[in-house]
Amino acid sequence: MKLEKVTTKSGRRYHDACGAAHGLDLVGERWALLVVRELMMGPRRFSDLRKDLCGLSANVLTQRLEGLEAAGVVRRRKLPPPASVQVYELTDWGYEIEPVFIVLGRWAARSPAHDPTLPISAVSTMLSFKTMFDAGRAGKAAMALGFVFGDESFQVTVSEGRLQARRGEIGGVDVTVTTQPPLLVAAVYGKVPLATLGGDMTIDGDQGVFERFIDFFHLPEKATESVTLARFGNT
Repeated sequence: MKLEKVTTKSGRRYHDACGAAHGLDLVGERWALLVVRELMMGPRRFSDLRKDLCGLSANVLTQRLEGLEAAGVVRRRKLPPPASVQVYELTDWGYEIEPVFIVLGRWAARSPAHDPTLPISAVSTMLSFKTMFDAGRAGKAAMALGFVFGDESFQVTVSEGRLQARRGEIGGVDVTVTTQPPLLVAAVYGKVPLATLGGDMTIDGDQGVFERFIDFFHLPEKATESVTLARFGNT
């Protein structure tokens, strides 16, 4: 049966009992899922979300946050002093959507239309590591890496074939990489030689650890089915 969106007092909804359809009721509006993505590694201020979601207006961001809050996916709270600012964060239930991002991201990366050179946020870069991590290549590797993007820092650990990433202070790492997300993506997924990045990427610590880390990630092969990109872009 073909699904059709209808407008009700509660907004645009699919009138379908399918769980996936209801999932789209909750996060299917344009930008909603990307707002959730940016909250995957902890609370963010409104201004931080606006900065990392290129092309999203303040008005639409407000609407999406309100909708996600009403759905029970996001909540607001005020940080204690000395910060004393309002932040948005995912609820415990909201965090449960992370596996959806991983599966969707890996599936979409196989699209011939996927362009990995487009802008990417710091949080999205960290989530991509979770998505594309190859435990077989990592083997028994044990390492900790810090990544600094302006005023944001993240720590990634690899141990026993598992990768974990978090936002926050960096400590006890083997190497710290200071750069911008697109350059890190170019090094990790584009396999751009580190030497060519020059002063745009600073590596403090054991560069060999970072080079080995890069080998844990490879984009999946593109889908083999015939795809007419021109038609795809017009749908």
